[in-house]
Amino acid sequence: MALRAFLVLLGALAITVPPPAAAGTEELEWGEWSTGVFARAKAENRFVLLDLGAVWCHWCHVMEETTYRDPAVVRLIRSRYLPVRVDQDANPELSNRYEDYGWPATIVFAPDGTELAKRRGYIPPEQFAALLQAFIDDPKPGPSVVPATPVVPVAQAALDPASQRALLAEYFALYDDEHGGWGTMHKFMDADSIEYALRGALNGDARLVEIAKRTLDAATALIDPVWGGVYQYSVGPWNDPHFEKIMSFQASYLRAYSLAFGLWHDEKYRKTAQAIIRYLTEFLMSPDGVFYASQDADAGPDVTGKDFYAMSDDARRKVTMPRVDRHVYARENGWAITAFALYANITDDKGTLDRAIEAARFIIGHHALPDGGFRHDADQAADATPHLGDSLYMAQAFATLYAATAEREWLDHAARSIEFISRTFMDEDAGFIIAPVPADAVGVFKKAVRQVDENVTLARTANLLFHYTGNARHREMAGHAMRYLAAPALLESRRSLPGVLLTAHELSEEPLHITVVGKRNDASARVLYAEALRWPAVFKRIEWWDRSEGPLPNPDIQYPQLDKAAIFLCTNKTCSLPMYTPEALTKRLHAVASEDVASVLDPSTTGFLAMVGARR
Repeated sequence: MALRAFLVLLGALAITVPPPAAAGTEELEWGEWSTGVFARAKAENRFVLLDLGAVWCHWCHVMEETTYRDPAVVRLIRSRYLPVRVDQDANPELSNRYEDYGWPATIVFAPDGTELAKRRGYIPPEQFAALLQAFIDDPKPGPSVVPATPVVPVAQAALDPASQRALLAEYFALYDDEHGGWGTMHKFMDADSIEYALRGALNGDARLVEIAKRTLDAATALIDPVWGGVYQYSVGPWNDPHFEKIMSFQASYLRAYSLAFGLWHDEKYRKTAQAIIRYLTEFLMSPDGVFYASQDADAGPDVTGKDFYAMSDDARRKVTMPRVDRHVYARENGWAITAFALYANITDDKGTLDRAIEAARFIIGHHALPDGGFRHDADQAADATPHLGDSLYMAQAFATLYAATAEREWLDHAARSIEFISRTFMDEDAGFIIAPVPADAVGVFKKAVRQVDENVTLARTANLLFHYTGNARHREMAGHAMRYLAAPALLESRRSLPGVLLTAHELSEEPLHITVVGKRNDASARVLYAEALRWPAVFKRIEWWDRSEGPLPNPDIQYPQLDKAAIFLCTNKTCSLPMYTPEALTKRLHAVASEDVASVLDPSTTGFLAMVGARR
């Protein structure tokens, strides 16, 4: 989500001139997107005009009311173009393919599917009419269409030291020392950047502690003080928000503030996380307990977001509510479920965990494909082209629920989803594609696209599942994604890739491994497991072994039979002595975080460690 969130904002950067007043009232008839549109364009000798926007996108609405109702623009489109409008939230393949162009994104195609123009953000009527006329006069690709640099994967599934140093230097260079956050033009809390800071803070890095706290504290300015929920971003230093409330931002902020509360036990972070949960539960949750996609910024043309969100609760409810996009997408629900479950793990909030489980069961019941994957929208046909993000983020959600509950059904769901991804989305060279290429694809759509955020999440999720399941295929998938992410051309094409740094760390390390040994109905075992869940590390393997359930899914550690519930902390397949209290576990976890391994493992217990830590 991190890179996607940043690129979405790029559309706003292109908007420097206030839009003119509406020039007319003519309306276009928009067609639906399909590969068949190019066959019609060829038969009628027309260009294809793709207007790729979002339900919540302010400047998409402005362009609709001005540019697309301008008489000259309407006349030109009707004369030689097939206009197609797509909600990018509804079509992840197009969204990922053109995410560099923000919303609205405007793409003009020749009848054979060749790109002629790719434009970012709002385009005033006069400029747009000139653009349309230019292709009628000379149908050749314009300067906005630049051939993509080939991304040649690396041979090893790892970042070389020089690339790691370069990415880390860029991470710190982009940090805003004065205001917090990364970058200075538009302020928002990048998900991977803040997670990288929190990871370092957990390990005692003073610089990353300062970065994380400053950014988290500053970003609370984007929380709606009345209803909760987070606004998309601010123009300038945090105090001039754009008021869209989008699921990707809600989920990533909820994750960040949950981890921050687990790390520092500061109530302001817990309250911020609760404000996001309160908003999602009241405004973006359906009666079925599943999550909607987004809420618009504005309450209508006469009530802007700036005016609406300055109102009290009573005043807001007396005017038209900003539109909620009530589509239920598997990808967005995966984001929300993961965030809810993480908050529940850290706070031991059973009600929030129940909501996450309810949403997961709904998506399984309404979006599941027969072979382990998920469709984006429940209304899509079972044979519609699947999108990587839906199965991927549900797999991530299932893995989080497995940690939260220790119920193996969730691990089974995660493994089935990952295996569907392996069969459906693996690129021949390296990485995973956003969607399979249809048999009737034309032009640029004959070439599959890989997206950074999704490959980061795929690598991290598959790698964690490898440690839970012991299935070497999951590890191979993580490495396949990393070979794409570590490609020099990719690293050079982006300014900051903290998600790649996180992936590189996790693929080169063993996760923190915590296991409770005891019966499920044992209250003391539940207390120990809850304490393990509270530890604010993302890359951790937490298991509960009740002997009556049979071996653990990955029985790489043999644990002794004990008379009472105990918990073990393992690093690199070597385990501590059994611990019987939450306090003992927490003390050892802090020692591991500070890399003081000697204080965790008692060297006088070599024989015992050999017994309980032996690899099968």
